Amino acid sequence: MSEAHNTSTQPGRIDCVLVASGKFHDIDFARLELLKLLGEDERIRVRVFEDYSNLEAIRNAAFLVTYTCDVVPSLDEQEALRAWVAGGGRWYALHGTASILRFLDNGLVDSPALAPHFMETLGSQFIAHPPIGPYRVEVASPKHPLVQGIEPFEVVDELYLSDIHAQIEILLDTEFEGEGTGFARSTWQRARHPVLYLRPIGQGAVLYLTLGHCRGHYDMQPFVDYWPEKQKCAWELPVFYELLRRGISWGKARGTDTPAAGDL
Repeated sequence: MSEAHNTSTQPGRIDCVLVASGKFHDIDFARLELLKLLGEDERIRVRVFEDYSNLEAIRNAAFLVTYTCDVVPSLDEQEALRAWVAGGGRWYALHGTASILRFLDNGLVDSPALAPHFMETLGSQFIAHPPIGPYRVEVASPKHPLVQGIEPFEVVDELYLSDIHAQIEILLDTEFEGEGTGFARSTWQRARHPVLYLRPIGQGAVLYLTLGHCRGHYDMQPFVDYWPEKQKCAWELPVFYELLRRGISWGKARGTDTPAAGDL
């Protein structure tokens, strides 16, 4: 990776790529909210895409933010993403970034292992979630700067049940035992599941936050023409926006010569 791919194009400027797209979520809402948060720092210049195909933009970015569902890069793109992170890139992955969804003839949703390289880079693959409902998020590493001062909190959201594919540092987690209703792998024994974690790779890292489901009236087509209830889940909580801001600060610190206090 050349030096040009490791620095912003102008002094003080921080280049960011946002990939926001996918199925069954209000991507317009999430994209706009993330752009507003990124816009709080005038140094951040954002390019927005629906997939990972613009590798030149990603290679030239200081950091990458993704909010997707069932958007899987090609193998060439997966390898390029891995190399970019290993070379010092910071990737803030949100909610369904690590999802692959396939609907079976029996009506269940499967999460097949079709992109192991991608999931190993992210550190996990989404497998299932119970019906949306309340659960308690605990702070697993209270001294870590990314969660320091965050208190345990209750959230109504999708509780992600995932396979872990790499060594990760868990920052927030939750406990679950029960059924991932509607998914092919439905029964889950009592265990703790990561909600926020760091996955280091070479000189860079992935920061993954599983919270943040959202759905509007028209986001379940072609299965349902009109979804009756808008869902905002963690987006209704100030602590979620605090976590988003901290993740953005973590990402942009890679693109600054003098990171602000608290940036990692």
